[in-house]
Amino acid sequence: MTQIIDILMKNFPSLMTALAETLKLTVVSLFFATIIGVIFGLLKVSGKKPLKILADIYIDIIRGTPLMVQTMIIYYGVGQMLRPMGFMWANYGGSFAAAAVTLSLNAGAYMAEIIRGGIESVDKGQMEAARSLGMSYGKSMQKIILPQAFRTMLPSIINQFIISLKDTSLVSVIGVSELTKRGNVMTANAAARSMAIWVTIALFYLVICTILSRVAKVMERRVSYGK
Repeated sequence: MTQIIDILMKNFPSLMTALAETLKLTVVSLFFATIIGVIFGLLKVSGKKPLKILADIYIDIIRGTPLMVQTMIIYYGVGQMLRPMGFMWANYGGSFAAAAVTLSLNAGAYMAEIIRGGIESVDKGQMEAARSLGMSYGKSMQKIILPQAFRTMLPSIINQFIISLKDTSLVSVIGVSELTKRGNVMTANAAARSMAIWVTIALFYLVICTILSRVAKVMERRVSYGK
């Protein structure tokens, strides 16, 4: 315990900087993941088979491959493939941008399933009533279905935020300066205290994830009460 306190005292500024990088990466990736999730979630419930197949292919590929492998493909594979066209990750945000793209695509597949489930939880009569009033499918989805579905989806979206936050630890392999990367640097400089260092890093994740879990439970209770 004394070692952990000592590590916190000596490295607190750099740990807070790494935590800020972790949270920024999580927020950015979840923002774009939500957009991706809405698009592919709507494709899943569109009723048009080619669109549904397209969504299924994307979701199956993402959910069927490890996040670390996806990170390597995006950072090294895509970077190498597009280099003849003048593209380099270093010119477009470096490893942070590559990590954000990877996490967005990864979380987007799970968000698509969350959104699909939320939409399908709304009574089908709601869509039929909206269409009978002369509203288009898109307007009915925007004004009637999605606002109701959002209440159901909110706890799952917060849980996905927690998952994405923990997943940021995997993108440390491409040099993103988040908490896990900071832990690696600290361990390299003080190998004798590696156990205390990693426990300290774990505590940072634990505190943030616990807070978010409590928020998710509160949201879930409010949604249930609203029903």
